[in-house]
Amino acid sequence: MTTFSDFGLKPEILQGIAELGYETPTPIQAKVIPQVLDNRSDIVGLAQTGTGKTAAFGLPLLQWTDTSLRTPSSLILAPTRELCVQIAKDIESYSKYMGKLKVLPVYGGTSITNQIRDLRNGVHILVATPGRLIDLIERKAADLSAVEIVVLDEADEMLNMGFIDDINIILSSCPNDRTTMLFSATMPREIQRLASKYMNNPVEISSGDRNASTNQVEHHYYYIRERDRYLALKRIVDYYPGIYGIVFCKTKLDTQRVADKLMEDGYNAEPLHGDLSQQQRDRVMDKFRHKSVSLLVATDVAARGIDVDSLTHVINYNLPDETETYTHRSGRTGRAGKTGISLVLVNTKERSKIRQIESMIKKKFEKKLIPEGSEICRVQLFNLIDKLEKTDAMDNDIEPFLPEIFARFENFTREDLIRKIVAEEFHRFLVYYQNSASLNVPEGSDRESGRDSDRGGDRRDRGSRGRDGDRGGDRGGDRGGDRGGDRGDRGPRSSGYKGGNDSDNFARVFINCGKMDELNPQRLMGIVNDAGNGQRVQFGRIEILDKFSFFEIEKSAERNVLDSLNKFEWKNRRIKAEPSEKRGRR
Repeated sequence: MTTFSDFGLKPEILQGIAELGYETPTPIQAKVIPQVLDNRSDIVGLAQTGTGKTAAFGLPLLQWTDTSLRTPSSLILAPTRELCVQIAKDIESYSKYMGKLKVLPVYGGTSITNQIRDLRNGVHILVATPGRLIDLIERKAADLSAVEIVVLDEADEMLNMGFIDDINIILSSCPNDRTTMLFSATMPREIQRLASKYMNNPVEISSGDRNASTNQVEHHYYYIRERDRYLALKRIVDYYPGIYGIVFCKTKLDTQRVADKLMEDGYNAEPLHGDLSQQQRDRVMDKFRHKSVSLLVATDVAARGIDVDSLTHVINYNLPDETETYTHRSGRTGRAGKTGISLVLVNTKERSKIRQIESMIKKKFEKKLIPEGSEICRVQLFNLIDKLEKTDAMDNDIEPFLPEIFARFENFTREDLIRKIVAEEFHRFLVYYQNSASLNVPEGSDRESGRDSDRGGDRRDRGSRGRDGDRGGDRGGDRGGDRGGDRGDRGPRSSGYKGGNDSDNFARVFINCGKMDELNPQRLMGIVNDAGNGQRVQFGRIEILDKFSFFEIEKSAERNVLDSLNKFEWKNRRIKAEPSEKRGRR
């Protein structure tokens, strides 16, 4: 069995990767690393996300790096900020014991002045997005004259994003005798032309068939009416209680709209798209990696660079325009030896695309039926029972209260207690799906009926689950036209929302933001949670007015909420909050 020590890597590199748990190389690593180290060959690597390609090119870079130099000897280009940062972090982990080696990620959306300063202080491996690197070249801040190795990661995506002119400028700024490695999940003609123009007899290395899907991923499709697309998504998510995945949409607008609707309906979801600021994107990704967000609704571009190995599902809410993009999407699950499921929602006009994708990935899709309400209730009920079975009853924290608890329940039978516990925890699902209609399209039906419910038309299946409430308060900070901003005092569906029915337990608070600031009830709850570092509080009635708003908060939390809000900034504006009595009741 081949090991990393067989490649002749430096002891400090072996020490770094051993600490990360690297024992035996993946197929792409086993092929690329010796080819590059022994022959300094140009490489075209065909590998999907999750196959270990960062180490495949990163370890040879570290082997060749001369830390006595101050200008970059290696350049890695990546299509997005997220991937750029992830690659830099990975290489820093591999090089933990290499002393003074410096890895620098440079990308847009952050201070170019700081990046120029860091470059002047000396860099060995530069990881960059094409646009920001062009800016640095034009300012004569990035010196590529000593670059010995260039890596183009996710090359097909860089071309799809329109970076071909930038790549031409960057490669022409590097020495002609460099080693070039190009990695791509697909091999369109544009990639072949790029390799032919800038590479010297490249060796093509693949971890499998071109564009083929890994055997770790199952592919399912659901046949839907277009008007039921969003409702079908909710049912599928409810059918998988432990779901942790990415929902892919075509456009930024669709991504934001679907995420807003999921959050409004009580799902633990967040959007990720190009209209978010870097701070917002970082916050969303941090929540997703720590599983405080279970559904990430994303565009294809924004999802590049997401390095999460434990995703259970990828949901194609919309099919991509380019069939090759499906390979990128499905490759987000079934990683690191784990299995995953890639789901596709298709209407009557999209069925032919399934055949095209099957031909490309060399896998067959399995047709699935949209779960009925009764099926979902059964799955959720027994998921609750499983949780109860696994709960550790030997909790010392509740020990002092047990005598009183037992006394309160002494007149209940075992059956009574079970019924009450299940009814209390499960009532919302039973009401939610009571008498719900089937969403499945009859065999042979080609009719499209009704308007697209993604725009909120069909209310029969509206969610009533509890929601997490821990969402970014400044999520919409740099985008305009919030579609929920004019909902007035309509209460968000939240486990923390009490609807103002128990006013004796709630304090009413004034806040100096309103509809003109693109505030809505969900965003206000996010601001309060973010200001309080995620500490959950119970809300009562929320009134969003034009220039300011009022909201009710549990009285026990009023002081902490006021203190934290008055130290908080949202959209570069200082928040001001105070008891509503000072403003007079409306």
